[in-house]
Amino acid sequence: MEYRLNAPLEKNMVEKLKAGDKVFISGTIYTARDAAHKRMDEALDGNEPLPFDIRGQVIYYMGPSPARPGRPIGSAGPTTASRMDKYTPRLLDLGLLGMLGKGKRSPEVHEAIVRNKAVYFAAIGGAGALLSRCIKKSEVIAYDDLGTEAIRKLTVEDLPCIVVIDPEGNDIYESSSVMASP
Repeated sequence: MEYRLNAPLEKNMVEKLKAGDKVFISGTIYTARDAAHKRMDEALDGNEPLPFDIRGQVIYYMGPSPARPGRPIGSAGPTTASRMDKYTPRLLDLGLLGMLGKGKRSPEVHEAIVRNKAVYFAAIGGAGALLSRCIKKSEVIAYDDLGTEAIRKLTVEDLPCIVVIDPEGNDIYESSSVMASP
């Protein structure tokens, strides 16, 4: 199936997604990589608020290259999601509904996705220049000192991805039948 989703996500829409579905995301999403995830985890440990309301959000595991003149962002390809796995279950338990990256996830993240009826999307690695065309606005909102790993608020339009792990726990990396379906 093919879906067009607005972000932040709505739980009832996420619950309809199946591993292998093609999705185009429009709306507001956030970027965060390892260093930003570590800082968010430290904030939670210190009973401090996160830099944005995590509920219903999509975090794109991406650190952009510098923007060319006239563009809001440079190349914007996904990074390896497993680097965030130690922090992800906690964020999912707080209401995060979607993650966008590349590669497999740990059993703990897989369980947290199912427990929270969330979803893991993948974007095509190596296509960062093309993916950046879907980003209409980019604004650093936290941890500016981290450079490319700062948290950014992005406005995206028809950002293409595929459902890797659906809310029921189906995983295209684990199921050759999903990978073979049209």
